[in-house]
Amino acid sequence: MQACYADNATFSDAAFRDLNAEQVRSMWEMLIKSGKDLRVEYNHVQTDGETGTAEWVAHYTFSATGKKVVNRIKASFIFENGKIVQHEDHFSFYKWSSQALGLPGILLGWTNFLKNKVRKRAAENLRLYMAARN
Repeated sequence: MQACYADNATFSDAAFRDLNAEQVRSMWEMLIKSGKDLRVEYNHVQTDGETGTAEWVAHYTFSATGKKVVNRIKASFIFENGKIVQHEDHFSFYKWSSQALGLPGILLGWTNFLKNKVRKRAAENLRLYMAARN
């Protein structure tokens, strides 16, 4: 994944917001290394060379709770010179949080309070991961 991104790439999803190229490369490394049982399926991949879309499903155990997650994601891309310069993933935060967090996700997964808490934790985990590598 790291080699797919241009040096000016950006990435956003419900948990990781507005990452730059260094952060998105580190995010994938962190998620793949910590995802001991990560399995990814993808389909409906389309591109015209400048833009693209794909659907993918990530199966994994959420490390913070030990709960199994099946996350269905729709991705959109913008490419330049064969590299991703913009990548956005869209998924149901409520469905994800219900699986990953259990009862708190079921009760609060629709709120900005929980979304912001998850985003803050994701950003901090990424910051700590990147600091430990340097």
